[in-house]
Amino acid sequence: MRAHGNIRVKFLLDLLINSLVSLCANSGFIKMEKIDYTKYKLKTREEILDILGGKEKIFVLSCTKCFNELKTDVEPEPSELSGILSNAGKVITGMLPLEFLCNEHLTDKALASVKAEIDKADAIAVISCGVGIQTIAGLLKKSVLGVTDSGFQGGYHGIALFEEKCGACGTCYLTVTGGICPVVDCSKGLLNGPCGGTKNGKCEVSKDRDCGWEKIYKRLNEQKRTALFINEKTAIRDYKINGQEFIETYSKNIIEKRNEGFYGGIYPDERKELTEKMPIELLPAPDVVIIPMQQHAGACAEPVVKKGERVKKGQIIGKANGFVSANVHASVSGEVLDVCPKKHPLLPFDVLSVVIKNDHKNILHESIRAKENATSLPKADLLKIIEDAGIVGMGGAQFPTHVKLKSSKPIDTILINGCECEPLLNADNRLMIEKPAEIIKGLTLIMSAAGVSKGIVAIENNKPEAIEAMKKAAEGNTSIEVVSVKTKYPEGAERMLIKRVLNREVPAGGLPLDVGVIVNNTATAYAVYDAVYNGMPLISRIVTVAGENTKKMGNFIVAIGTTIADIVKYCGIKISDDCELKMGGAIMGFVQNNFEAPVIKGTNGISVVKKQDDLNAEPCIKCGRCVNVCPMDLKPHKLVFYAQAENWDGVKKEGVMNCIECGCCENICSSKSHMIEIFRKSKKVLREKK
Repeated sequence: MRAHGNIRVKFLLDLLINSLVSLCANSGFIKMEKIDYTKYKLKTREEILDILGGKEKIFVLSCTKCFNELKTDVEPEPSELSGILSNAGKVITGMLPLEFLCNEHLTDKALASVKAEIDKADAIAVISCGVGIQTIAGLLKKSVLGVTDSGFQGGYHGIALFEEKCGACGTCYLTVTGGICPVVDCSKGLLNGPCGGTKNGKCEVSKDRDCGWEKIYKRLNEQKRTALFINEKTAIRDYKINGQEFIETYSKNIIEKRNEGFYGGIYPDERKELTEKMPIELLPAPDVVIIPMQQHAGACAEPVVKKGERVKKGQIIGKANGFVSANVHASVSGEVLDVCPKKHPLLPFDVLSVVIKNDHKNILHESIRAKENATSLPKADLLKIIEDAGIVGMGGAQFPTHVKLKSSKPIDTILINGCECEPLLNADNRLMIEKPAEIIKGLTLIMSAAGVSKGIVAIENNKPEAIEAMKKAAEGNTSIEVVSVKTKYPEGAERMLIKRVLNREVPAGGLPLDVGVIVNNTATAYAVYDAVYNGMPLISRIVTVAGENTKKMGNFIVAIGTTIADIVKYCGIKISDDCELKMGGAIMGFVQNNFEAPVIKGTNGISVVKKQDDLNAEPCIKCGRCVNVCPMDLKPHKLVFYAQAENWDGVKKEGVMNCIECGCCENICSSKSHMIEIFRKSKKVLREKK
């Protein structure tokens, strides 16, 4: 073996220069200025061409740097390297800049899109810190050559949580060691090959660690490369004093959690103990209800009652107006006070609503009666009952259920979402505990209506009582399975749950139907049961009320159209300056500033939570935390960057329309950016531009 002369000499010179500069600075001879290497800098032209050697066809991968204020989406190094290679007569088969090259999950997907260009190359030139180079060397079985050096300040480089690390020594050896760092991976930090002190592949200094040099030789053999290393001894380094073993254990734990079931997600403070043991109770119907004609996806329903008319409980007051629309019914009996625009809890404009004065007589409409032979009704009849009852998705999306069940694509599984992953909420949890048999019957009806023979109920394992109750209710039913899944937010999102339970990947921009699945909420299954077995349309639902400054928390049956003001009064909620009220959960809920807005079919909670800091968000430093937790494989920081610049083409290209507004990014953002608000506004702009 021979020494790689240029690298060795440069390393020794760098160490000498740094030592002299430090000495001078400490002695007061010169004034020190902070050197900003922003994770890496290109090697010199001579070094780069020496590294590439006889390689003529080069593919260039570059990282756009992290922990560096986000001011541009274009870094200068790729262009500089392109000039060096072109002037040297090298052929560039392709170039791919990536956000956070060391994010193995996203990088592996991106590499698949340029496989043809990579296959044509003799070598891969990587512009990144050492962690990115190590990542690429682990993913590609080709010569991966680092053309940069990491900065001299020291510390951990890269955002990814995994074994690869960068010691920021100022000179990168990864090119000659197959992308495995001898400074970090060898417990002794040897740069001249193995010491001969290994036993069973483990280091004599750190007996729990694999020999770094054995890993290097194995990697070089995989890449069919001649082994080169620096023929220069260095001092033995004891990395244990830096807690490396602890860091590796911590990183491994985080990785397992991050990739458990589906990529991304977070583990927020759930606070479900506030109401999880509280049985469902009836919230007294108010004196007046305000029932919007728009509480479903699709066209607004058309009112079929007039001011002064008397209505009965369960009577249709709004007729579905289009294929994707849903009927609306009176939740109380009484007199119609008005049909006019009123505040809506989710929409930024007033919505045509029917206002009813409750006579508190609860006179049921004559159409409400149980259907005969409920278990043997044909598919068409079941769909008609569900449609007439105005049933929609009650997990929040509010898509008309009868439309969803009329899939034009082949479906093999109905998946009931019993996860309820949002903090504070227990509406579905209590429903499963108290009405498990009814939910199973509702699922059976949904399966019949969709023509499907397989049903699965998925429940997060933080709900043991619900799991036990549902499993007992499903005993003996071979077509229905109740499964427990490990708790993780936002597991209740359709595509996340499908990935977790069925290991099917819903394509970007696609629907569960594309992978043969229909997902329904637990409360939706119960509403189908109620419509068929009792003839009751969707006029009430269970709502969890919990959080700060709330005297009477609980899980309540609430009449649709009950105003937030009535709930605030009944539950003794006091809104202080540091709190806000959300309709929905603590993370995805919509802040309510006007309490005259009513409960609608998709309202599963009233959450009172501490406000976010009102301080202006700090500039994004590309820490990458939002990318690591986004379950949709998006780059939230980039979406914010483009939105703030009103670059709507960039926002669209980065996939803002695929954002499910789960709030993981905002929850973990170091800069305290109000991301979800920005994304909602961006979507609105893009819709208006169509």
